[in-house]
Amino acid sequence: MSLSVVILAAGKGTRMKSQKPKVLHTISGKPMLFHIIDEASKLSDDITVVLSHQFDHVKGEIEKSYKNIKIHKQDTQNFPGTGGALKGLKLSSKRALILNGDMPLITQESLEQLANSTAPIAMTILNLEDPNGYGRVIIKDGSVEEIVEQKDCTQEQLAIQSVNAGVYALDTELLNRFIPQIDNNNAQKEYYLTDIIKMAKESNLTIEPIVVNAKDYMGVNSKVDLANAEAIMQERIKNRLMLEGVIMRNPQSIYIDCRASFIGETVLENGVTIEGPCEIENSHIKAYSVIEESKISNSSIGPMAHIRPKSTIRDSHIGNFVEVKKSTLNDVKAGHLSYLGDSTIESGTNIGAGVITCNYDGKAKYQTKIGKNVFIGSDSQLVAPVTIEDNTMIAAGTTVTENVPSGALAISRVKQKIVNSFFHKFFKK
Repeated sequence: MSLSVVILAAGKGTRMKSQKPKVLHTISGKPMLFHIIDEASKLSDDITVVLSHQFDHVKGEIEKSYKNIKIHKQDTQNFPGTGGALKGLKLSSKRALILNGDMPLITQESLEQLANSTAPIAMTILNLEDPNGYGRVIIKDGSVEEIVEQKDCTQEQLAIQSVNAGVYALDTELLNRFIPQIDNNNAQKEYYLTDIIKMAKESNLTIEPIVVNAKDYMGVNSKVDLANAEAIMQERIKNRLMLEGVIMRNPQSIYIDCRASFIGETVLENGVTIEGPCEIENSHIKAYSVIEESKISNSSIGPMAHIRPKSTIRDSHIGNFVEVKKSTLNDVKAGHLSYLGDSTIESGTNIGAGVITCNYDGKAKYQTKIGKNVFIGSDSQLVAPVTIEDNTMIAAGTTVTENVPSGALAISRVKQKIVNSFFHKFFKK
């Protein structure tokens, strides 16, 4: 299909009440604009994003993640509005698909329905139970006649439930012909893309109405809308994963980043959070645990464990209130109340309660290397950089500041002292 996609993302988004550009607000771990680019990319490799507000910032974020996206800067001072967004933009493909940068829930399937239309112009239609606040779309004999703003509707027209969803597919030749003709002779002094519908009717062209799902074409204009879109996206992600074999306890309480991937029959208990591009395989993530940008395979995590970014955990048990950061654990047991940061820990090793890798001196981070079959007693501190070799033991309450050779026991304690009858002397009883 010879198709150019244009995404309108130039607006200020003032209703978001935020310094961040609206289209960069995230939904399930990814900016809403990127959700749209990803779905559009399944239809075409010719994608143009129209920007204006915080142009350099948004452009920079796009270029960090995509290589072949074209950027068009709208002259909002001289040509404001959706029609002004396309002023000066020339497209070479036979058909053009015009999308909005604040509709992150669109899908490839819903876009294909529109893109596959052979009418000169096709436009998306929502049939709403309560169309209040929307312009009404007048349809006659299967073709759009006009779009009437609510304030201009007759009583009969107010009863119409068909409204404009704001997404169009049309012959590029028509777009290139009509856009220069759009003017700003209206109360807002803006250039409206909807004017092409009027021009098409005056040219006796057919305008096909494509009825679409309201959820797919939901616009995000406020943080309330953002939360509602997040809920819909989360439902989609979790339903897909459960159909692929992931078990979820109370799915509504679970959060899963759209970039996370799962292999095999993983179990996610209630309250689990999966953030970033995690990879989880055949593992059990217990209640209220948080996994961030890490790889987990054949392991049990939690409850209430925190696996921070750049960790890899294989064939291990990580218990409650254990925090792991930027570490690799292979066949390790860390049952409870430990911090393991910037560490490499090999198979057969047991980490006791309250063990801490002291990896930060206030200026830099240092590595802790723990070998195979190491037993580390409770409440031990491992002051990095330090290496603990295979088949060693660390006595409970030890502070390790030097490397421990294979086969050794490391113990660092003050000798215990007993003072008889001290209790009664102290309290004078």
